[in-house]
Parts: sequence; structure tokens; C-alpha cells
Amino acid sequence: MQDIIDGFLKFQRDAFPERAGLFRDLASGQQPRALFISCSDSRLVPELVTQREPGELFVIRNAGNIVPSYGPEPGGVSASVEYAVAALQVSDIVICGHSDCGAMSAIANCACLEHMPAVAGWLRYAESARVVNDARRHASAAAKVESMVRENVIAQLTNLQTHPSVRLALEQGRLALHGWVYDIASGRIDTFDGASGRFVSLAHHPEVRALAPQLPRAV
Repeated sequence: MQDIIDGFLKFQRDAFPERAGLFRDLASGQQPRALFISCSDSRLVPELVTQREPGELFVIRNAGNIVPSYGPEPGGVSASVEYAVAALQVSDIVICGHSDCGAMSAIANCACLEHMPAVAGWLRYAESARVVNDARRHASAAAKVESMVRENVIAQLTNLQTHPSVRLALEQGRLALHGWVYDIASGRIDTFDGASGRFVSLAHHPEVRALAPQLPRAV
């Protein structure tokens, strides 16, 4: 714990003064441009990977970068999505999975989670991805996990679209959805191309969207 405290003291001494003007502006409000939904895994830091400053990303992190389908039960993810889209008016939502994901590995390998019932219950929101992934042939156990990571990103993009605030923003043509997979070892990001149904290199295809902004439909 002392190294964490030392880190804060270094931030207070060195980093904060360098950005004093930024933090002064942020003290009275925020205007993030994107909602970034990622796994809680300590190896994926959204602001580092995207090189964003404080105030530029609205971030949700949880086990497996999961977005439950909208329902009557209250939930922190649903509330955060609604606030980001309806109140903060973000123009983009990114769902970002990553390599060597413990949550997706547990699902792909049917790991026993009886000792972690809360985790087991949470991962059921990835059930549609598991069913699709299990129906496919995989060259190895590692390949099955890698495929599960991708299928889960696609499944969560589908879940995201059940949220009323998201559906309205899509209908109004003011929101784009993105599905990313970050490779820890190489730093590479693959992005889901909704038009082709494939993951492609984000570096080579920065224009790709899982779902691009739509023109509002005429009534």
C-alpha cells in the first residue's frame, strides 16, 4: 500500500501542478467525448491505451467488460450508460475486451465457479457469446479463449442496444458504437467491422465502426 500512497504524493507534487489549469476547468464539470467500457483487469488501462487526459473518457470497468441487457432491476452499468448517453451526450461508445481475459477463459473452459457465486452470476450475461463460441471448432484451448473474447464483445454490443438511451441516440444519428480487442503482449487493437462481421486491425482501419451513426429516419 505504501507504494500507492507514494504514487499519490508524486502526483500531487509533480503531475498535478503541470495540469493545474486542466483540473481547475474540470472542477466545475466534465464533457467526455466517449464512453469506454472495459474489463477490470489491471493490465488494461483505458486512459493509457488511448492516451487520453482526465475528463476525456467516461469509463465503466467490470469483470469481462459486460453490459447487461436493459431490465427493470437497478444496476450500476445501466445507470452509467444512461448518464453517459443522455446527460453527457457522448458521441461514441467503445466496448473493449482483451487477450488472456480471466473471465472469458473461465467461460470458455467451463471453470467451476461455485466458490465465487457472484462472479458466476455476473458472467451469465455473456451466455449468448458462450453458446455461439461453443458451437464452433477451435484449433486449441487458447484459440477457444481468444474467440470467446471476440464473441463476448459482439454480444455486449448487442446488449448495449437494448438500453433506451442508446437506442434513442442511435435513432437520432448522434452515436457510434465500437467493439475493440486489445492484445496485451503486442499493444495491438483489433476492431469489429459491423459491415463485414469481422475483426480488423484498428491501426490499418481507423474508420471502422461496429455501428456507425445513422441518418434519422423520416416519419
